[in-house]
Amino acid sequence: MAVIGKRPDGTVEAELRAVEFGHRAGTGFDRLFLSASFRDTITTADGSTQRTRVAPPADTARGMWLALDYLHPGLVRHFGAEDLTIGAPECGSWMRVRAAGHRRWDVTACGPRDIWAEIQDAAARWRAAGEPAAYRLHLDTDDVQQATSPNGALTWQLPHALGDSR
Repeated sequence: MAVIGKRPDGTVEAELRAVEFGHRAGTGFDRLFLSASFRDTITTADGSTQRTRVAPPADTARGMWLALDYLHPGLVRHFGAEDLTIGAPECGSWMRVRAAGHRRWDVTACGPRDIWAEIQDAAARWRAAGEPAAYRLHLDTDDVQQATSPNGALTWQLPHALGDSR
């Protein structure tokens, strides 16, 4: 959710807040839901599985999920799945994380993208940025508009569809 306000002195402040189910870029229905056929593929197809002690990020780590959406675009989560299930419809990649005992998880993946590695990258960068739930928006009039964590450690450029001031 973008919150934009104007101070009495005329300066504009803007913030991008991570809210429940609000961490999607909103660039079309296909970015919000995986197709039924893709969900079926994930459910029935074989992939390579590896066991890990690295826990998947919590659903409540909304600032991380928001950052993931911008740092590694094209991922779509299947919220109706029992386990953490994410697909990349453009290339057919997918991954599923399932609990496999005390502090152990099985990560099953298929396709050219390493979605699990992308999640871990975004989570590490988010933790280094202080685990923010909100990011400052820089909505300058030039072509580069971005979101930045409060400590400046995590930054990404906004897509033109969201940052276009026209």
